[in-house]
Amino acid sequence: MTNPRYVAIGTCVAACVMVAAAAGQQNAALQFEGVALTTVPVAGNVHMVTRPGGGGNVGVFTGPEGVLLVDSLFAPLADRLLAAVREVSDGEIRFLINTHVHIDHIGGNEALAGQDVLIFAHHNVRRRTLEPLRFPRFRTGGFAPQPAAAARPVITYHDEVSFHFNGEEVRAFFAPAAHTDGDTFVYFPDSDVLHLGDVFRTTSYPIIDVYNGGSLAGTIDALERAIDIAGPGTQVIPGHGVAVVGRDAMVEFLAMTLDVRDRVRTMIAEGKTLDEVMAARPTASYDATWGQEASWTANDFVPVVFHELGGASLYEAR
Repeated sequence: MTNPRYVAIGTCVAACVMVAAAAGQQNAALQFEGVALTTVPVAGNVHMVTRPGGGGNVGVFTGPEGVLLVDSLFAPLADRLLAAVREVSDGEIRFLINTHVHIDHIGGNEALAGQDVLIFAHHNVRRRTLEPLRFPRFRTGGFAPQPAAAARPVITYHDEVSFHFNGEEVRAFFAPAAHTDGDTFVYFPDSDVLHLGDVFRTTSYPIIDVYNGGSLAGTIDALERAIDIAGPGTQVIPGHGVAVVGRDAMVEFLAMTLDVRDRVRTMIAEGKTLDEVMAARPTASYDATWGQEASWTANDFVPVVFHELGGASLYEAR
């Protein structure tokens, strides 16, 4: 027999999601009003489309056989994304690879699917689009509506998939569960460009989305893998960041992550509580560089590290 308490809770959650969805639709036009997208060359046949602040960066691979995109920004920006692509190619957009499930990377999927673009992603991305989305903000995470059926990946993979397209190979492969449990890296070997989605960002500390299967250990493993792939001339598109960077930026980001991990682990071994760890400010020397994005600071990153390393409650202190 169904427990009325859980029915009530489920109804309340569903109602909250619907209210949030309606409010989001009403505010979307205002939120993105005046947002201009910029298309910049990366290397070879790859460009990057970015918005102010560098969020949800899109990879654009062009050639005589058409266009392949990596990620699709927010839904209200879909028309502007298409216009930005047309600045570098008038070819048919044939393929889209989603690097993970967050709405600033899959929001344009539905509009692109309406133009017969074939959508690829890791199996876990599709699995998570079968229910309302959750994302790692505001301590307990936020919610977004379930994506429309047309926005879901059509072709999924567990390990990797290769495209033989425009006379080149494009490799999309699963990264260890890092930002989420469905992260994909996309590598363009001939152009020597690596798109890392939100596993790598130049604007904040690593965002580890525990609600969607992300982990600190996976983040470290994924970054090490990316660094192993990259050569001295590899151009790297971060999921968030205003500029294309190189291998050295990834090495610096990984070194910071390892240092914060080691500092927190030492404090846990000393018996410190999360309150005490936060008061000790293990990220102090890095806050000026990676702690300035208001929606994800040390106050969000350190508790996740503390919890994964064996500390107590994930959010027992602010």
